[in-house]
Amino acid sequence: MERTEERSTGPEPPAGGREPLEEGARSSPARIASVLIGAVVAVALFLVAFDYLRQPNANRATVVGLAIVVGVGGVFLLFWMMNRVVDLLSGRFRETIRPYVFVGPALVILAVFLVYPVFNTIFISFENANSTEFVGLDNYKFVFTDVNMLRSIRNTAGWLILVPLVAVSIGLAFATMADRLRRGEAVAKSLIFLPMAISFAGASITWQLIYSYRSQGFGSNIGLLNGIMLGLGQHPVRWLELQPWNNLFLMVIMIWMQTGFAMVVLSAAIKSIPDEIIEAARIDGASELQVFWRIIVPTIVPTIVVVTTYMVINAMKVFDIVFVQPASAENNGTVVMAERMLRWFFQLDHNGRGAAVAVVLFLAVIPVMFWNMRRFREQEAIR
Repeated sequence: MERTEERSTGPEPPAGGREPLEEGARSSPARIASVLIGAVVAVALFLVAFDYLRQPNANRATVVGLAIVVGVGGVFLLFWMMNRVVDLLSGRFRETIRPYVFVGPALVILAVFLVYPVFNTIFISFENANSTEFVGLDNYKFVFTDVNMLRSIRNTAGWLILVPLVAVSIGLAFATMADRLRRGEAVAKSLIFLPMAISFAGASITWQLIYSYRSQGFGSNIGLLNGIMLGLGQHPVRWLELQPWNNLFLMVIMIWMQTGFAMVVLSAAIKSIPDEIIEAARIDGASELQVFWRIIVPTIVPTIVVVTTYMVINAMKVFDIVFVQPASAENNGTVVMAERMLRWFFQLDHNGRGAAVAVVLFLAVIPVMFWNMRRFREQEAIR
């Protein structure tokens, strides 16, 4: 009995012994042409839309609608067309290039709006007011010799120390106490977190009602603090002109806003501590204060570092709270570096000095970020 040879059930190779062409290699000129034509048409439509958006007399509702369509639809069309172009490539390159195609626009945007402004600002800081002449280190010499600039550096240092220290401490205390509530924890946290919903400028205006002062003959004092002073038989006080304490009064505004953020983040960290560890400490005879300092705080140190870093950066770039005050920051001695930067840039029209202040602020942030990254890596290594 003859044995039948087994044969492969797969597809037979094409005539001539050649392997089938890959899909990317079979791309017809018509497909390539359609993609290119689509790209040209899309660019033309974007240029027309952008030209209309720049017209000062354009209808506002139309501008908003067109901006949404161009923004959302343009991003979708951009990625769709790039994906089509990648599909035209051979299989060997297609999947290698595709991730970079989708990440590429984000990197371009990051470079245009973050990397380029940094180098451009550094370059401007060596130029004169109108950026028409190179002046070397004159702008930096001004930053470290001008009376108001030196005062702003001292005030900013005070903000960097006091605001994170007080806000994180109060937030940690609130988080610990809120964690012990059996009822109403969400309501209590919401009330403390509520100031975070207000902008810095709005909070500063709100606190003007607390610090408000009116001289005799200009109406009654409506400020809360002066109302209390009058109720105690004391004379009203110019709180925001009382140097150097007026800087502390402005810091209170930021502490009031940031405490809620610190409380929410630290509360989440406290809740992540296993109950068994805390119960074991209590069984061993540890008091609640010992549990707090020896169990809770050491466990949530990474979170405390992150929150503190966030507040340090916020304190370093604060300007709204100082800027919107009715009295001059220079006369009151409440100037800070970010406020000086914006004032030199936009009010006094001196690009060089404004850029120099911005560069100094940028350099001051770098050590904080490196310290935070180092702490994060140390904690990851322990885990």
